[in-house]
Amino acid sequence: MVNTPLNNSEPLWLKIVKLLRWHKPEGRLILMIPALWAIFLAANGKPPLPLIGVIILGTLATSAAGCVVNDLWDRNIDPEVERTKTRPLASRALSVKVGIVVAIIALTCAWGLSLYLNPLSFWLCVASIPVIILYPGAKRVFPVPQLVLSIAWGFAVLISWSAVTQNISLSTWLLWGATVAWTLGFDTVYAMSDREDDRRVGVNSSALFFGKYVSEAVGIFFIITVGLLADLGFVTRLNPVFWVSLTLATAGWIWQYFRLKQPDLPNPVYGQMFRQNVWIGFILLAGMIVGSF
Repeated sequence: MVNTPLNNSEPLWLKIVKLLRWHKPEGRLILMIPALWAIFLAANGKPPLPLIGVIILGTLATSAAGCVVNDLWDRNIDPEVERTKTRPLASRALSVKVGIVVAIIALTCAWGLSLYLNPLSFWLCVASIPVIILYPGAKRVFPVPQLVLSIAWGFAVLISWSAVTQNISLSTWLLWGATVAWTLGFDTVYAMSDREDDRRVGVNSSALFFGKYVSEAVGIFFIITVGLLADLGFVTRLNPVFWVSLTLATAGWIWQYFRLKQPDLPNPVYGQMFRQNVWIGFILLAGMIVGSF
């Protein structure tokens, strides 16, 4: 389809900022959080500062690349979806060529940062790239594309944990599973705002797949998250501060579940719940850091 370019009065740098979604930091932070969970738990609360910097910058570069790749895939679908129709590639404010160049730059930055890591972590970074690139296509052929996104999110745990320990242990997999389940939960909530547009356009989402049982599915994902984090707390012998943070997170997820059960929620509420999960993630991070001492 052909669109009339929008926002041509905006400077190029601002269009690129919007392409990278840096004007919406919650999406960048929610990928950074599991990576920080992993690095602090693996290092017993005291990871090296340079490694923290590499992990933070790496998540920013990786999420930037993922956003651009997603928008390149969806540049002809996004104009049909209310939430995404003003994105720079969808509105033709930026060309495909610019999008490809920005994606290459972001991936190059991520590659450069990965060279700081040990061989296991480096190759896990390499293994994550196909998942990141193919995720946007999953919504066209796979009924629960949020699972693919969740697996991509899980690489943040594997990479960060192994960057500290140079191996992957039972604790790593418990945190990986919790991250995958949590991501399935909050991204299903996020997808609920697009259900009508996705159904009309003909793309898949977990919100559509679970239908009238979507709130129950989200609740189950959050229950799994709590269970795996609790197992992790026992295995790593975290102190009571972690359990307080997990209790607060559990209360937040229970509140979200019961709110999702309410009929006819306005679409902005789903975005609010997504952003609330950023705060929940940081509460857990604080609990993991202090709970490691």
